[in-house]
Amino acid sequence: MRIVLSYQSGVPIYEQIKDQIKASILSGELCEDDPLPSLRQLARDLKVSLITTTRAYGDLELEGFVHTMPGKGVYVKKVNTGFIREQHIKEVNASLKNAVRHGKLAGLSMEAIHELLDSAEEDGE
Repeated sequence: MRIVLSYQSGVPIYEQIKDQIKASILSGELCEDDPLPSLRQLARDLKVSLITTTRAYGDLELEGFVHTMPGKGVYVKKVNTGFIREQHIKEVNASLKNAVRHGKLAGLSMEAIHELLDSAEEDGE
């Protein structure tokens, strides 16, 4: 698993770490019971604060992606396919809301936005 951070993106560093680990889990790159790097090791590798990695791992645990075994480390939890589908739907919904907002800022009608979506679907096939 490779984590790339952007200090210019405006997205908090802990969130970038969390999102990239979550993406690795959802894509199957990380599987059930795979260990994650220790909090200290990840902080050292990424040259970030221990507080930052602690926040990222804590959020992942709250969201049900990992579990902590005291004294042993942090491990990927089994993620069921329904949960994965739900997460993908949430991401698609967020992306579509963002696209609609940008379209409206550009002065596009909903009809024009739908046409762009149809065009994107055709390009993706």
